[in-house]
Parts: sequence; C-alpha cells; structure tokens
Amino acid sequence: MVNDTIADMLTRLRNANLARHQTTQVPATRMTRSIAEVLKSEGFIDSLEEAGEGVSRHLLIGLRYKGRRRQPVITTLKRVSRPGLRVYSNHKDLPRVLGGIGIAVVSTSRGIMTDREARKQGIGGEILCYVW
Repeated sequence: MVNDTIADMLTRLRNANLARHQTTQVPATRMTRSIAEVLKSEGFIDSLEEAGEGVSRHLLIGLRYKGRRRQPVITTLKRVSRPGLRVYSNHKDLPRVLGGIGIAVVSTSRGIMTDREARKQGIGGEILCYVW
C-alpha cells in the first residue's frame, strides 16, 4: 500500500515517459483522476481512461510525445506538497512555473485546478506539484 498516491502517480508518469511508453497504469483515486484530468486539459497527456472494477480500479493514461524523435511533452514532474511537509499558498503568492510555461497543480476548496485558474478565481490552496 502506498501512502502518497500523488507521488506514486507522478513517479509512474515520469518512468513511463523516460522509457517512451505509450500508456501507463495508475491506481484510481479521486485525487489521481482529478490531477490526470487537469494534465489532459492542459495538453500534457493524450488520453485518460478508467478500467477495472471495485478495489482494482486503475487509470490508463496515454502519454504524449512530439516530433519524429518522440520527445516527451512532459519534461519534469515535481512533487511540492508532501505528507511530511504541506505547502499552502494564497492566490496572490501562487508560483508561476517557468514564467508561465509550466503549470502548478493546486488543490483548492473548489477542486483541483491549475495555478492560472486559481489566480483567476481568486482562491489559494495546497500546491500539489509542478509540471513542465
């Protein structure tokens, strides 16, 4: 059993990206599903599909590559807030990842969203991870 499902998800995506896999399998929780939906809406992953039943439910995430040499769209996934050290921010202090090229995934009272959406809605929250 994994204690930090978000870090587990990011590590699986990172490893599959480095190995140039088409898809990867992640255990399905509400949090991992929400993060995957944000990554899909921002164009970092290609597809998102849920498979399995009951306890053995998992997400099949299709990874995205560009060019003939199949360079991964996701270059870095970095976990920020973790179980041992939570990181919170208000809407004024939300970080801009690489000057706006990357995204910060934020858990707010209105759900999981990017730093841009949270800034636009004027709400802060827990900074889960950076993606670029």
